[in-house]
Amino acid sequence: MSSTSNPRGRLDPAYRERSWERLREGVDVLVVGGGVTGCGVALDAALRGFSVGLVEQRDFSAGTSSRSSKLVHGGLRYLEQLNVALVREALRERALLLDHLAPHLVRPLPFLYPLAHRIWERPYVGAGLTLYDTLGGLTPSVPRHSHLSRSAALRAFPSLRPETVAGAIRYHDAQVDDARHTLELARTAAAHGASLVSAARVDRIVREGDQVVGARVTDATTGQTHDVPARVVVNATGVWAGLTEELAGVEVPLRMRPSKGVHIVVPGDRIDASLALITKTRTSVLFVLPWGRSWVIGTTDTAWHHGLAHPSATHADLAYLLEQANAVLTSDLDETDVIGLYAGLRPLVDTEGLSESEISREHTVRRPLPGLVTIAGGKYTTYRVMAEDTVDACGEDLFPGRPDLMPPSRSAEVPLVGACEPTELLAELAGSPGTENVSAEHLDRLAHRYGRLLPELLLHLDDEPELAREVPGGAGTLAVEVVHAATHEGALHVEDVLTRRTRLYLEAGDRGLVAARVVAHLMGDALGWDEQRRTEEVSRYQRRVAAELDAQAAPDDAAAAAIRERVRDPRIG
Repeated sequence: MSSTSNPRGRLDPAYRERSWERLREGVDVLVVGGGVTGCGVALDAALRGFSVGLVEQRDFSAGTSSRSSKLVHGGLRYLEQLNVALVREALRERALLLDHLAPHLVRPLPFLYPLAHRIWERPYVGAGLTLYDTLGGLTPSVPRHSHLSRSAALRAFPSLRPETVAGAIRYHDAQVDDARHTLELARTAAAHGASLVSAARVDRIVREGDQVVGARVTDATTGQTHDVPARVVVNATGVWAGLTEELAGVEVPLRMRPSKGVHIVVPGDRIDASLALITKTRTSVLFVLPWGRSWVIGTTDTAWHHGLAHPSATHADLAYLLEQANAVLTSDLDETDVIGLYAGLRPLVDTEGLSESEISREHTVRRPLPGLVTIAGGKYTTYRVMAEDTVDACGEDLFPGRPDLMPPSRSAEVPLVGACEPTELLAELAGSPGTENVSAEHLDRLAHRYGRLLPELLLHLDDEPELAREVPGGAGTLAVEVVHAATHEGALHVEDVLTRRTRLYLEAGDRGLVAARVVAHLMGDALGWDEQRRTEEVSRYQRRVAAELDAQAAPDDAAAAAIRERVRDPRIG
């Protein structure tokens, strides 16, 4: 079901109202969960011609999909585990994203792999990277690996401890702004006719006998509850997958084993390097990744046994990452260098006898009841394949007795709505109305964040040139980005803008506290908030940041979770 009335998938308040109307009428496919997989399922199903609805209890990419390592990669350690099929699949998807689906959001990223042993390690790692390059295809989207001497490695990464390096290998993967990519997936699905609604909580999955026939959904913005009929419901709720199956009365729901991954953010000037770094630790891998004006360092891989809505980093997590980083860097990082920190939960399907780091990152699709399909596990890079397999599995319900009639997936052929080469776009837009108010540096950054959607921002600037100013305390964020988030990108709360539509939460240094008031004012003007609503939004965000900072000082997961749960997202029942 294509749409010509919303060709760019604008997620504004009017679209949200229309989406509720369509949901109440009923859809072929109802997706529960607005992360990268759920949005991918919505797009895949819409491209096959089905009527599609998606409901998300918080915000698009509010969970795991905005808390990744920001990488699109095959996974070198999965290759070491001999999971060649997963690596090949991920590298194929990496190429699709780089070359066709989202070249503005996914960029090649060079990595340094330091070698600690002079004799045996280079041929061993080199052989692995030769296979990695080969699995990427005959005409790979990134350069093949190359060998570096010890001195060349230290020139490329001056902050590397000389005593830890006997040489190095340089190879490429890719980097993505995960939250923006998921949001643009949502907009692309909307552009092709899907009806997506955030702040929409599923209270019950409705059955007639054994057959799932829809869901009962509460709109958190109004408190109203709606019945949404559907021929098939897709459970794409990540770490919540088992709990969502319980809402449908599945007798033996899927067992998930959430694994916590923590990353810290430090200022760009604390590490001197021209490329990213990857090295193994005793339990996982350590990434040191350039990220805008900053560096992201991660990750951990530990069991999480507490609430799923607000996973929390602890002081132990922070100390561990600093210790691992300082073991290989000369930067002597300490807690005062940490300007941002985030924790996410990997949606691992429980596998008895394996540790979190050993559990396969392959995905699972199952049909526990007629009319209900669950997708779980997997990794960010392979979201499109996960979505394709999930919609394929819906064939039993969409074409009873004749699943062979299911149309094939088209998602590999259809770029996201912003897809373009940023340099070509900037050449096209040179001298366009609105560009005169923005510096070349900002235009380049905006082109890589918004791609072909950048003219939407320029229209704002042509009407209101003052929106070209930087938000105070905003780490270079422009006021127009905040307004655009409210008018085009479905942002409903200050938190949505500070933590997902922009990078403020990670890069501002104060978690966005100074910027919060300006953001509330700009959003309020765009969405018609009164003064009380603006004050409430700022106060809620301040309480969230305070709780996260307190949790960050806690000694263990239990203490951190208890602190963080004091300030819950109001959209969650």
